[in-house]
Amino acid sequence: MLRCILVGLLAVLVLPFTANAQEKKKKQPNIIFIMSDDHANAAIGAYGSWLKPVVKTPNLDKLAKKGMRFTSSMVTNSICTPSRAAILTSQYSHKNGVYTLNDALPKSTTHIGHLLRLAGYQTALIGKWHLMIDPTGFDYWNVLPGQGVYINPKLRPIGAGPKELKEYKDGYSEDVITDLSIDWLKKRDKDKPFYLMCHFKAPHRPWDPAPRFKDLYKGVKIPEPETLYDDFKGRSKQVANIKMRIGNDFTDRDLQTPIGMMDNKDLRAWAYQEYLKRYLSCVAAVDENVGRLLAFLEAEGLSEDTIIVYTSDQGFFLGEHGFYDKRLMYEPALLTPLIVHWPGHTKAGAVNNDIVLNLDHAPTFLDVAGAPMIPKSMQGRSLKAVLEGKTPADWRQSMYYRYWMHLDGSHNVPAHYGIRTTRYTLIHFYGKHLDMKGAKKMDLEPEWELYDNQKDPQQLRNVYADPVYAPALRELRMEMDRLRREVGDDK
Repeated sequence: MLRCILVGLLAVLVLPFTANAQEKKKKQPNIIFIMSDDHANAAIGAYGSWLKPVVKTPNLDKLAKKGMRFTSSMVTNSICTPSRAAILTSQYSHKNGVYTLNDALPKSTTHIGHLLRLAGYQTALIGKWHLMIDPTGFDYWNVLPGQGVYINPKLRPIGAGPKELKEYKDGYSEDVITDLSIDWLKKRDKDKPFYLMCHFKAPHRPWDPAPRFKDLYKGVKIPEPETLYDDFKGRSKQVANIKMRIGNDFTDRDLQTPIGMMDNKDLRAWAYQEYLKRYLSCVAAVDENVGRLLAFLEAEGLSEDTIIVYTSDQGFFLGEHGFYDKRLMYEPALLTPLIVHWPGHTKAGAVNNDIVLNLDHAPTFLDVAGAPMIPKSMQGRSLKAVLEGKTPADWRQSMYYRYWMHLDGSHNVPAHYGIRTTRYTLIHFYGKHLDMKGAKKMDLEPEWELYDNQKDPQQLRNVYADPVYAPALRELRMEMDRLRREVGDDK
């Protein structure tokens, strides 16, 4: 009789604990964070740009139909290394110390990898790292050295020395990174939820397609953006001097053929076709490998328990304003693709227009993982409610941006900061190098630009000096000052 009472009492005590443990496990979804390098949202069919008739992204389009597509996902500094640091730490460059391409992430930095491990996750990072130190905070990593290469890539696994690279002969970077990601998923500890950061190299310059996609766009006429032949009238002198012009500032390596001498307009038209064909062919390999990852999850019965995030480290100019590359606070570089599928939470085919930042990823992952707290040092905000279609009433209506790499040698983009609201973009080219690494020690006269994105979505008319916009400008200057104080940027 006593034995029965004890067994019954034990059951009363143990069952709630077991239920709580099961509930906790249920609340910890797997997370795959897929990030490409320089993938513009215009180069994804689901985003419906001028490239939609030709771009081939069936797997990303399918993911968008199953999940939520964000139209106002933005970066705080549109350049690779600082953006990656911001994603990991949920901090602006002036907080995490990674201002330019020449800054290393401090080894003592605590980031999302460390924090999810503490929350019970098994973690891995595979592909492009680009933060000048060995990865920290991951159970496993296998990374490209620096930028890495497309054909016959070399990667360095955890535990290997700086020169102990493994070459994947006859391999293509996106295929190899996906192979390694799937291999890690097969070998993972299946008693733990997982967090995988799968970082592709493509479609970063110099745009070397996989051999199977070399002729993907042969004979295809790529549509041109409206602003391909922008003359920059009424805009800043500093912007007019940027060295990111399609054709004029390309190298023979970029296009795999001597550029030669042409009239500027003819050169731009020809170079645009060559550039986009190479770029979109690289995108095709990204899309195909996203499909491979999704197929693996489905085959393993993991799809319903896994959050899939697809994004890029920043946007990219695909001919808008005649530019390639990124760095500027103009829409093509500021905006980045973001597609999230969270089974049972995101509504199929949902489109979200809220201003979200690359700072928001880390707090989101901690939130959905059920971590006890989100560190106060993080400057982003969890997207959990947004993903569930319940955007909080106090969600941000503006964001702050800053690019620090003043007049770097190859692109000549001036340092600037600004704010983007739901309607306006205000940019201040302050003309100072501030002793940043990689910045040219040359001061320029400060300049301002203001764009009404509602009336001028292509950002062709600088209305900073237009008296009609004086009231809006006053409010924007006040909001800029407020945001600078809020994020702690006083340089």
